[in-house]
Amino acid sequence: MSKLKPVRGTKDLFGNDEYYLHKEIIDVAEYCASRYNFEGISTPIFESTDVFKRTLGETSDVVNKEMYSFDSKGGESLTLRPEFTAGVVRAFISNGMQQKLPLKLFSAGPLFRYERPQKGRQRQFHQINFEWLGAVGSECEVQLISLAELILNDLGIEKYTLELNSLGDDESRDNYRNALVEYLQEFKEDLSEDSKKRLDVNPLRILDSKDKNDKKIVENAPKTIDYLSEYSQKFFEQVKSGMDNLGIAYVVNPKIVRGLDYYNDTVFEFISNDEESGSQSTILAGGRYDRLVRQMSGQSGGDDVPAVGFAAGIERLAILSDIQIDDREIIAVIPESENEKNDAVKIATYLRNESGEFVELFLSGNFNKKMKKANANNADVIIVLRDGGRIEIKSDLEERKIEIEEMLAGSS
Repeated sequence: MSKLKPVRGTKDLFGNDEYYLHKEIIDVAEYCASRYNFEGISTPIFESTDVFKRTLGETSDVVNKEMYSFDSKGGESLTLRPEFTAGVVRAFISNGMQQKLPLKLFSAGPLFRYERPQKGRQRQFHQINFEWLGAVGSECEVQLISLAELILNDLGIEKYTLELNSLGDDESRDNYRNALVEYLQEFKEDLSEDSKKRLDVNPLRILDSKDKNDKKIVENAPKTIDYLSEYSQKFFEQVKSGMDNLGIAYVVNPKIVRGLDYYNDTVFEFISNDEESGSQSTILAGGRYDRLVRQMSGQSGGDDVPAVGFAAGIERLAILSDIQIDDREIIAVIPESENEKNDAVKIATYLRNESGEFVELFLSGNFNKKMKKANANNADVIIVLRDGGRIEIKSDLEERKIEIEEMLAGSS
């Protein structure tokens, strides 16, 4: 039989360094979310493929190359979620949440993209995710970015730069699209095959191309902020003013476009300045998406729902954070012989259920083997049940020894 191992691009998480570190990051993010009055939402791990095709853009790399799609037994095309926003917005529409606006929603869990595995990113990866539906006004971006910074700071991540850009509204994008197409025509024959296809359908996707030659071509391309409408110019100035008001440092980077089609106006990224981040330097990213609800629900002429959100990869946060997961204090309970086994089980159960202690029972093997196992498991306290009902407590901390004695006295 061939050796069993995880599928390429997936990883088992266990122990303090991985499982509990991931859990702690989610707990920190959820606690920060609650301070900004976000509530939790959990959506299915797979959706109808159309949910993502409608929202991410037919020409995006995610839809074209990276989605894990399959047909159900009933013949329906389903896709493992490659990102959170589409599923959350689908849930908003499906459950008729329009009357509950504004809604601030927090999610966490696994996502799936067929990408080259690298440091901080697997094909099954994990994210924390925030969506603010009914986010009217530039102050929503400011509050959300403030929340993002709070999470990074609480995780001990300090080496980063916040970068802002504006993609503008529909008028701005039309103006910019025309200027970009005119610029790219000169380089049409030098573009990658994917970018040649996008030139007519969605030229903005070329700005996000991973092809080295495409990247070189777009270095001198027109900038989105030079084609903003009067409304979008004013909105972006309000966002920057709000950041200044809170003392949040940022730089404007006109090259940020984000990889998905549904964004408009403000987009932002927290970029790592830490060598530990690996080849991908983005820690956390997001932006505004005011048209997505109408786009997904198919309501031509229907109402837009202004919204803004962000997500961060837990694997990358784990690399950069300085969180230390403390080892739990373990109490070992050891019966000297078979005669004390039942009493040992009772004591262990009492300490776990009534006193909230972390207890490991060592029942098999002779007494010396049980003691060796307890020491190998780094037990902080060892309770030995001797023949005749005598109890011995071994601990380097006298106060802890007395505390355990009092607990056991209360159980009798």
